[in-house]
Amino acid sequence: MSKATLESLIGATAYDEHGEKIGKVKQIYLDNQTGSPTWASVTTGMLRHDSLVPLVGAEHEASDDTLKLHVDKDQVKSAPYHDGSRISAQSEQELFQHYHVDPRAAGWDTYGRQGIRPEADAPMTHGSPKHAQDSMVRSEEQLRVDTENEEVGTAHLRKYVVTEEQTIKVPVTHEEVRIEREPITGENAGRATIGEDEREVTLHADQVHVQKETVPVERVRLAVDEVADEKTVSDTVRKERIESDGVDKRPRGK
Repeated sequence: MSKATLESLIGATAYDEHGEKIGKVKQIYLDNQTGSPTWASVTTGMLRHDSLVPLVGAEHEASDDTLKLHVDKDQVKSAPYHDGSRISAQSEQELFQHYHVDPRAAGWDTYGRQGIRPEADAPMTHGSPKHAQDSMVRSEEQLRVDTENEEVGTAHLRKYVVTEEQTIKVPVTHEEVRIEREPITGENAGRATIGEDEREVTLHADQVHVQKETVPVERVRLAVDEVADEKTVSDTVRKERIESDGVDKRPRGK
């Protein structure tokens, strides 16, 4: 850890204090007076600009290239806009208030102030660049697009009773009477008499009895699926243009 440099922080994955992933570290900003790392620019996604997060209280794990920040992810989402240039004194005060950071203890000195050295072109906070008096900053509005999950409706599951005709074929049997005749020979002939006689045969048949029974047949539930979609948003933004007039076009040295 004693050999850590600013370069080792660039590209690290930043997480908030609850372990929620924020994004990748893009730049480190140093305090002009102390040289201590104070802010980190984090890329949070394609649809959002880079956000500034305070480094005070941060924990850098070089083994898995992660940077745990002492902030909440929602704070980063609502942080004041920064265009990626040097941080002005006013902008830094707004950031201090947003993140509730004490300006007197905003430096990140985990490795010591001598342990991390910026490169020659590393950005410093609210620096005074050369020719600051004869230059101006051009600004423009940019769309900040984010998504929020909210209720759009409700679905109900109910059951009701309907009647329908159901036909079932049931196999049944019944008895029928038919006449069988056999001749009487001398050997089995009995005494014959003339007169009236009657015999009775009981007939049987299957009778169908219908009963109704309520039985469970299936379980039905509402399932919610998340479907990926795409929406196009548009709005009007303003841009500043810089033009010059009254420029002295006389050749030099005359």
